[in-house]
Amino acid sequence: MGYIDDAFARLKHNLEITQTEQNLAKARHEAIRDFVRSHWDLGDDFLTGSYRRDTKTKKLKDIDIFVVLDSAGSQAGFRDQAPIQVINALETLLRQKWSSAARDGMAVVIPYGPDDEVMSIDVVPAFKRDEGGYYIPNPSAGGWIATNPKRHHELSIDKNADCDGKYVPFVKMVKGINRELGEPVSPSFLLEVMAQSLVKPPIGRYQDETVLFLATAAEHIGDEWPDPAGLGGDVNVVMNATQKLTAANALNQARATAERAVDLEDEGQERAAYDEWKKLFGNRMTRP
Repeated sequence: MGYIDDAFARLKHNLEITQTEQNLAKARHEAIRDFVRSHWDLGDDFLTGSYRRDTKTKKLKDIDIFVVLDSAGSQAGFRDQAPIQVINALETLLRQKWSSAARDGMAVVIPYGPDDEVMSIDVVPAFKRDEGGYYIPNPSAGGWIATNPKRHHELSIDKNADCDGKYVPFVKMVKGINRELGEPVSPSFLLEVMAQSLVKPPIGRYQDETVLFLATAAEHIGDEWPDPAGLGGDVNVVMNATQKLTAANALNQARATAERAVDLEDEGQERAAYDEWKKLFGNRMTRP
């Protein structure tokens, strides 16, 4: 294994959530779920998002929890009300124990501080759909939207298996680049959706796969990228034309840096190649 291969092995390790971080996250999300369950009638509660799919990069900015209200329970009436009503009620409930809890879009966020290993936890109220999946509040539109995070998790597991366990680490690397660039691709889930389509097994060296993905993603960032569960709208709907162009330019610049790194490695200039990769991964890329 070469110098750069070693550096990518270290990068993969540095992007993984440590056991200490997992233990802290587990204690906190279980406390929140237990608290809501003790006050509201729930049909289910579970983790969602990139933390559940194991594609979360550090720090743990937002761990997502779905609390699924029992359609026959005491809170069932919220389904017939404006979404803001259930979010406000959840915020009031959580503030009984976490005074800093605050409504943010379709979730109530419990922050722990920017220097904490677990920066925040998002709690999303939901109702189960008869057809499969869930309804979650969409206050900006004044209604409810359908989604199925469990299906997203299944797709990630299947793709990772098809790629011999290299897909999830690769997605973390791509998301790490996006974070280092200032997150021009939004939401970061869009990168996972794109990777589901653009990454083809078998996955080769991470160096080469990174160049290929950045180039292809830059070319297709403006395409329609529908919810892989087939329920929600396009995942990149939150990005306007200007933002998509900005993201494409950022991805192309990153691609150029990655190409220089690969060329330098091929020329035997591995230390110089490492310096180029570090521009994309920052402190997560450490010397072997």
